[in-house]
Amino acid sequence: MENILANRYEVQQQLGKKAGRQTLLAKDLKTEELVIIKLLSFTSDFQWDDLKLFEREAETLKSLSHPHIPGYLDYFEINSPEFKGFALIQTYISAKTLEQYLQIGRKFTEIEVKQIAKSVLNILIYLHSLHPPVIHRDLKPSNILLGDRTGNNVGEIYLIDFGSVQTVLATEGTGTRTIVGTYGYMPQEQFGGRTVPASDLYSLGATLIYLVTGSHPADLPEKDFRIQFEEVTNLSQNFTNWLRLMTEPSLGNRLRSANEAIIALDKPQLPIKTNTKLTSKKPNDSKIKLTKNRYLLEIIIPPSKLQAPRIRLSIATIFLIYIISFVWNATLLTVNGQTFFWIFLTGILFLMSLYIFNLFKSIILRIDQDKISIHYDFFGYDIYFYPPAYRDDICLLQRIRTYVHKSSKKSSSLEIKAQIIIWAGTDKNFIIGNNNDLVSEPELDWLAQELSEWLNLPIRTE
Repeated sequence: MENILANRYEVQQQLGKKAGRQTLLAKDLKTEELVIIKLLSFTSDFQWDDLKLFEREAETLKSLSHPHIPGYLDYFEINSPEFKGFALIQTYISAKTLEQYLQIGRKFTEIEVKQIAKSVLNILIYLHSLHPPVIHRDLKPSNILLGDRTGNNVGEIYLIDFGSVQTVLATEGTGTRTIVGTYGYMPQEQFGGRTVPASDLYSLGATLIYLVTGSHPADLPEKDFRIQFEEVTNLSQNFTNWLRLMTEPSLGNRLRSANEAIIALDKPQLPIKTNTKLTSKKPNDSKIKLTKNRYLLEIIIPPSKLQAPRIRLSIATIFLIYIISFVWNATLLTVNGQTFFWIFLTGILFLMSLYIFNLFKSIILRIDQDKISIHYDFFGYDIYFYPPAYRDDICLLQRIRTYVHKSSKKSSSLEIKAQIIIWAGTDKNFIIGNNNDLVSEPELDWLAQELSEWLNLPIRTE
């Protein structure tokens, strides 16, 4: 390996090395400043995915501008007898990694760990708020730098190594996803090639657990995929709860954003979400059809039975239309009696069509690998009232039981019917059971449990 690259960068020392990659400390002979050089070499075990990730890191750093993220300086190809590959030049930050501090025996107090947590979360808020969001995917102690202590502050925090970074656009238009990350710091969804901003939160939580225990998360006991760190630490209950929420295996139970996490960190009390166990047995008299396999879950709610309240409502509505049309004809119109007849007939036909639709429509909720949708099936015709949503956006499974909400006025109250709400983001929800869909409480319990197990989401009951 030559000592001066591109006739400009004089190599000082090697900082790290792994298969096909090197990290070097060098001096920029033009500016007289130290820089970091990351090299990707065309060795015998070279794979095109390595080059794709390396180029993505360069493009990402080039687009970022944050005081606690290394700055992009240059990117070029090297083709010499000694080395063939690519070089990425970035600014040098004079600081040790958290991993290095732990290896030399440094202990971190709870206050210091909280300061580190807030600093990293502020960096993640910047990254995740970009368009498209930038997900680091390999947040761990060796990728976080800590500067020298200043007063009561633990020191400046920097996030480095964007070699595993993912953006939303990076996964669009491809049939496969590259699985990257470090065992012990990767959440469950990342093993399946799926990452969301909350995946970085899990990695940060696992990193902080390493700081307070001195042990890698993979070396700690595990129960139901949860890291069991509580017995080997002496933390406040609030911070313990917060770390649990950061490292929840299920996305639905985990804190969802860096903003939410930084607000929750200062709360005196934190609710621990629990997965309420409901019956998983289908009621004997249920006509609902449930189909599920590894790739698909589909719920078909058949047409509702004819109900006496609906018959009374229909008769009352027909009578109301008759009165309105009669008054309209008598006071506003001066044409012959045929006008009254056609207005009355049109109202009846419209009402009958709505009533027939309600009698013969089936409700179909469908979730596959990519999206969730709910629509009506009417004699083979699919009618969508709400657009589908991405399955990755599903974040909450809510089971609401029938209850009466009373307002401040004693004479006013509102009955809330039993239902299941599947939240996909903050502005989309898909509902099973409501004022019009006759689904029993046992059926809703059964469907909620099936959805919870298939989506790997907890059930929030209200």
